Amino acid sequence: MAYIAVIGAGYVGLTCAAGLASLGHQVICADINEPRIAGLRAGIVPITEEGMPEAINAQVAAGRLEFVLGARNASDRSNIHFLCLPTPQGHDGSADLTALLTAVGEIGPTLPTGSVVVNKSTVPVGSAQLVIDAIGREDIEVVSHPEFLREGSAMADFTNPDRIVVGADDEATARRVGELYASIGAPTLYTDTKSAELIKYSANAFLATKLTFVNEMAEVCEQVGADIEAVMKGMGMDRRIGSSYLSPGPGWGGSCFPKDTEALLHIAASADVEFDFLRSVIELNYRHLARIAGKVTTMLGGDVDGKRIAAWGLTFKAGTDDLRDSPSLAVLRLLEAEGADIVAYDPEVSAPPAELPHIKITGTALEAARDAKCVVVLTEWPEFADVDVDELAEIMASRCVVDARNLLDAGALAERSFSYVGVGR
Repeated sequence: MAYIAVIGAGYVGLTCAAGLASLGHQVICADINEPRIAGLRAGIVPITEEGMPEAINAQVAAGRLEFVLGARNASDRSNIHFLCLPTPQGHDGSADLTALLTAVGEIGPTLPTGSVVVNKSTVPVGSAQLVIDAIGREDIEVVSHPEFLREGSAMADFTNPDRIVVGADDEATARRVGELYASIGAPTLYTDTKSAELIKYSANAFLATKLTFVNEMAEVCEQVGADIEAVMKGMGMDRRIGSSYLSPGPGWGGSCFPKDTEALLHIAASADVEFDFLRSVIELNYRHLARIAGKVTTMLGGDVDGKRIAAWGLTFKAGTDDLRDSPSLAVLRLLEAEGADIVAYDPEVSAPPAELPHIKITGTALEAARDAKCVVVLTEWPEFADVDVDELAEIMASRCVVDARNLLDAGALAERSFSYVGVGR
């Protein structure tokens, strides 16, 4: 058993805190957000993540997990310290390490002798050395240990990871961190800190590339009369390619892909490498977002000004309440700029997002669709596939659907005289 401090109570921090405690370690999770810590102490988990409330409350009840205000109040009682802090995109595309280095400055003087500080946040190459310099102590080791958690399945990903990556300059320190997960039995890669830091960026950039390829192929399918679902199924059966991340959609987004691809571009540029391929991937994603908005405009005769559009889904993916860099919002911003009157429904959103303060939020998908000229499906919430099509036909001002997730039953809609457009069909 190790005594672990987890600094940061966001998606990564809460997943790590609950997961490490479930492995039998003693965990203290700290954050500077007083209402959040008070809520967690009361059993209120502030994010939507399957299995997380149960995991956190079980570990609190078992006495293996507690929540404190302030990083120092966790680290002075621990010997391994996980930094799970936000590294948002800066104005130049680089990762902003302000929150991380601020926390390091707070805990550095009070770290127990022989402690290990673990960079769990997604950080650029060379960040481990920045943390070492900020701590300024020769008795403290720093490890790069990137996370590979998917929102919506983070707890499952923690307990059943594809791999564990630990980067350190000292082999004994690396194995000290790797052994925290001994009971999981996952493949573990021990490497240097710079390679570990780059693994997370390269993985996310590759996945973003894969999604962009699918969406570009969807346009090809539309033009030649092929079915993207069949094409991707055939591709995915090739073991060299695999079936994951082969579904078309409105574009990629979320809290990781946009900032991580931009950060990797910045890392490459800083090393005098022209990463034109990745730059094209990002630009093509923007083009695809505009293409989805264009489908709605075309469906409505080339003009959406003053027309009511029902948006089904606002979060960047189903199973989460995260709106950060959501492709749904990007599409809707384009439509709003053309004068569209947007009414939206998402099971995890109760108020208009900051990026779209003027849209109306309703309590059901059908309520959003009432009197709408067009429904646009943007997030793959399963409940949208179960909407009563007969009732939908009765309440809409015109029977038009743009399905950016290929989620609805196109045949059922056609039987009720809907004009239907999907992606890659």
